[in-house]
Amino acid sequence: MTIDTGHAAAAHLQEPSHYAQPSAPRPPAWRATKDALAGVSIAGLLLPEAVAYAGIANLPPQAGLVALIAGLAVYALLGSSRFAIVSATSSSAAVLAATVSAQTGGGGAQLAYAAALVAATGILFALAGFARLGGMSDFIAKPVLRGFAFGLALTIAVKQLPNILGVTPHYADAPRVAFDLARQLPRWNSHSVMLGGAALAILFALGRRARIPATLVVIVLGIGAGYFIDWHRWGIAVVGAIDVRDVRFGLPAIARAQWLQTTELAFALMLILYAESYGSIRSFALKHGDSVLANRDLVALGGANIVSALLQGMPVGAGYSATSANEAAGAQTRRAGLIAAAVVALIVVFLRPQLARIPEPVLAAIVIYAVSHSLHPDVFRPYWAWRRDRLLTVASLSGVLLLGVLHGLLVAIGVSLLVTLRNFSEPMVSVLGRLRDSHDFVDLAAHADARPVDDIMIVRPEAPLFFANADRVLGEVRKLAAAQTRPPTTIMLSLEETPDVDGTAIEALRVFAAELRAHNQRLLLARLKPRALDVLKRATDDTLPLDSLRELSVDECVQSVLAGAPSAQ
Repeated sequence: MTIDTGHAAAAHLQEPSHYAQPSAPRPPAWRATKDALAGVSIAGLLLPEAVAYAGIANLPPQAGLVALIAGLAVYALLGSSRFAIVSATSSSAAVLAATVSAQTGGGGAQLAYAAALVAATGILFALAGFARLGGMSDFIAKPVLRGFAFGLALTIAVKQLPNILGVTPHYADAPRVAFDLARQLPRWNSHSVMLGGAALAILFALGRRARIPATLVVIVLGIGAGYFIDWHRWGIAVVGAIDVRDVRFGLPAIARAQWLQTTELAFALMLILYAESYGSIRSFALKHGDSVLANRDLVALGGANIVSALLQGMPVGAGYSATSANEAAGAQTRRAGLIAAAVVALIVVFLRPQLARIPEPVLAAIVIYAVSHSLHPDVFRPYWAWRRDRLLTVASLSGVLLLGVLHGLLVAIGVSLLVTLRNFSEPMVSVLGRLRDSHDFVDLAAHADARPVDDIMIVRPEAPLFFANADRVLGEVRKLAAAQTRPPTTIMLSLEETPDVDGTAIEALRVFAAELRAHNQRLLLARLKPRALDVLKRATDDTLPLDSLRELSVDECVQSVLAGAPSAQ
C-alpha cells in the first residue's frame, strides 16, 4: 500500500505465500562484515536519491541528506526489521511539495512549514505506536494504493522531464506539463537531453545487475565529467553548494494556525508513509521468517521523522527499493543502516564540493529510473481479471494525475469508502429453507432441494445491519413477506452477518416488530452475536420483547417456535 519508488505496487502483490524458516545463525564476525559491506553499498545508492528527492520537494539538498542520516540512524536504533532502510521517499517528497508550494513567504517560510509538517507526522506516528494502532494501514484499500502508486510514479517521472529537456514548465499537473513540454520541443536543450539520455541508458543497463550500484556509477561519471566540461556553458544546471551551516536543531517558529493545518495534512502523509513502510517491512519479514512488530515500527518511524524535522529535513519511510537493495547487499542486522548513516555523514562532511557538481539531468534520470519500477500496468491486471475494484484503481490513478498527489489520494480514499457503503447498503436478503432432512438452512434460490418451513419465513441479510441499509433491508423483507401465498405467523431474521447494531438499526427493528405485531405476526432475531445481543437486550420493549432475541442457530430457533417453547437466552 508500497507506494515508494522501486517496487511499490509489486511489493504487495508479490508477498510470499508462506513463512520462511529462519536460517542458522552465523558467526558475529561474519555478520559484522556483511553489514559493513551492505552499509557502504546502500550509502552509494541512497545519497544521490536523497539529493534528488529534496529537489522534488522543492527543498535544498541538505534537507534530503539530513533526513537520510536521521532515518537510517533512528530506525536502526529503535526499529524491528533487520532489512528496512528508512530514508526520504519519492511519495513523501511529492506530498511535501504539494503542501509546501502553497505557502507564501519565500524559501525560509516554506522550509519552516515543511519541518513543521514532518514534525507533526512524526508525532502522529509515535502516538499511533503507543496507542497500538499497528493495523492502521488497512484504512487504505490495496487497489487505491496500486492506482496511487502508478499515478504518483507517472507524475514524478513527467515532472522530472523538464530537468532533462532543459526547459521550464508553466503548469503543475502532470497532463498539462506533458503537453507543455511537447509544445516547447524547439527549445529543448540538446546537450541536456543527451546527458540525461546517457544517464538513463546506463541506469537501465546496469540496474539489471544487482551487485553494481547503478546510481553511484552515474553520479561518479557525472561528477568526473564536470572536471572537463563546463556544464553551465552548455546550459546545464548543477546541484550547487550544499550548505550544512543552515542546519539547526529545533522546531520551526510558525503560527499556531499553521501548526493546526500541518496536523491535518500530516495524517494523510502518515498513512502514505506507513502503508509503504509496512508493506516493505512485512514482505521481507515473511520472506526470512522474522517477526513483525508493527507498533514498535510506528514508534521508530515517528522518532525518525521527529529527528529529521528537528534538523529541517524531509519526511522518511521504509521504501521497498532501498530495503530490497539492503537485503541484496547482504545485510544481516540493523547495524547495516547505522554504517550507511556513518558513510553518508562522512561523504557530506568531506565531499560536499564534489556533490555540488552533480548535473541536474543526472539527478532527474536517477528519479525517473527509481520510479520506473512502479510503472508496470500488470499491477492492474488482477482487478480486471477478478472484475473487482476497477473503479477504485481508475479513480486513484486519475485523481493523482488530475488533482495532484494529496487531493488525488484523498479523493481515492473517499471513493473507496463510498463504494464500500454502497455495497453494504444494498438490500441483499436471502430467504432460507431446510436442506433436505438436515439441520442446515440455505438460500432457497440457490438450492432446489431446500424447502421452506410452514408459517415461518426465515430471511438472512447478506450484509451487516447499520444506518445505511437497515431501512432498505427491512423494506425488502416486507416485500418478501407480502409475496408469500400464505402470510407467515413468524418472520425470523438470521443476523449472523451483524456483529453489532447501531441506533438506526435498532429503531428500524423496533418499527418493523411493531408493524408485525399489529398484523398478529411475530419478529424473531436468531443467531445474534454477543455484542448485538447485549445492545438489543437494553433496547427491548413491548414491540421487541426479550423472548424475541436468540443466540441459537436457525434450526434450534425453528424447533423452539414449532414446539412453542420459550426463548433460551
